[in-house]
Amino acid sequence: QVQLVESGGGSVQAGGSLRLSCSVSGVTYSMYCMSWFRQAPGKEREGVAHIDSDGSTNYADSVKGRFTISRDNTKNTLYLQMNNLKPEDTAMYYCAADICPVDIATSASFGYWGQGTQVTVSS
Repeated sequence: QVQLVESGGGSVQAGGSLRLSCSVSGVTYSMYCMSWFRQAPGKEREGVAHIDSDGSTNYADSVKGRFTISRDNTKNTLYLQMNNLKPEDTAMYYCAADICPVDIATSASFGYWGQGTQVTVSS
C-alpha cells in the first residue's frame, strides 16, 4: 500500500520560513519522480517544485530562488524548504509521486498523493 504523509505546515509571518516533509512508503522511492503541488481556496492546483529520480529539479517561476526541493532516498522522504514566504504562498501543499518519467506539467500524471499540509502566511 502506497502512502505519502506530509508534515511541517503551519502559520508564519511574511518573510518567514517553513520546511515541509513528505514521508513515502510502499514504493521503491528512489525510482519515483516527486513533486510538490499547492492549492489555494478558489484556485486550481498548481505545481510548485519537482525532482526526478536522478535529482534534477524544476520550479514554478513564482517560487524560484525562494523554495528548494530535495529528497533523501535513505529515508524515503521528500522535502520543500520555503524561505522568504509571501501571503500569496498561502495554500494547502500536497506531495505527489509516480514512477519516472512523468509529465510534470499536469497533476494527472501523478498517481499517488498525500493528504496535504496547510501553509498560511500572514502579512
